[in-house]
Amino acid sequence: MGSEFDVIKRYFDRPVHRKDVLKGIGDDGALLALPANSELVISTDTLVCGTHFLPDIAPADLAHKAVAVNLSDLAAMGAEPAWMTLAITLPEEDATWLEAFSEGLHEICQYYGVALVGGDTTRGPLSLTVTVHGYLPQGKALLRSGARIGDWIYVTGNLGDSAAGLRCLLGQLDTEESSREYLLERHLRPRPRLLAGRALRHHASSAMDLSDGLASDLQHILTASGAGAQVELNQLPMSSVLKSVVSPEQALELALAGGEDYELLFTVPEAEKGALATALAETGTNHTCIGQIIAGEGVRYLRNGEPVEMTLSGYDHFKESE
Repeated sequence: MGSEFDVIKRYFDRPVHRKDVLKGIGDDGALLALPANSELVISTDTLVCGTHFLPDIAPADLAHKAVAVNLSDLAAMGAEPAWMTLAITLPEEDATWLEAFSEGLHEICQYYGVALVGGDTTRGPLSLTVTVHGYLPQGKALLRSGARIGDWIYVTGNLGDSAAGLRCLLGQLDTEESSREYLLERHLRPRPRLLAGRALRHHASSAMDLSDGLASDLQHILTASGAGAQVELNQLPMSSVLKSVVSPEQALELALAGGEDYELLFTVPEAEKGALATALAETGTNHTCIGQIIAGEGVRYLRNGEPVEMTLSGYDHFKESE
């Protein structure tokens, strides 16, 4: 492998077009200018080959997903994305792989206006650590702890498609090509809900992104907020493609516990429901009310208003395969 500096210069050091980057790649640290009256939001995620992604994933898809899953965290807090660092561990210097990866990386960064301002390269088993930085007006961050009894529970988009896409990659789900392409796109190239997140600053009481599955992630909000929830299963939004390729029971399982949807889960007070609909319509974001925050703890699942027993858990990267 060439020197660390050669790899960085050849594949990752490109002109930065953000005026708030005073000094980017090439020094001991990045120098950034935070807007006045703003708060900094930082999120870090590590992706390890064989644990978080398959070894044969296309490098451009890997680059997109590595950035997108972190931007989804910023979206969940209502932040504006700005800067990013990348630490990458490579088993060898593969010029073809690095070229495709770096092109995919710069493509998604350019699309969302994010500047790559630093990082690290080293040799070893393939893994990536991405840290994204964003900002928002003081006091406007969306937290998990703000849900209150009576608030309505919403999700953006559809649930379960990404998990079905992973099943396609693993050879566990066989379907026609058009459906397969749709599901793979949802798994490999998630689209962070940044516009929706910024709109939610003014209306939501709590929020987070859906990475481990609705059943698991909703519990995080409930624990942080000291409340319970009831969820109407018939209201869970699922795509026509998902419902056409698996049974209703499988679709429900994937929607609740499949993971890696990277949609937003949020709660909204009754008084904000109308304004919420208007705000999200302006961003072109589909959203669905799936339940309500209630007193107590844990989640009660309902079907047509009647209690249903469910045994579910969200995606766990460290759970051994059976």
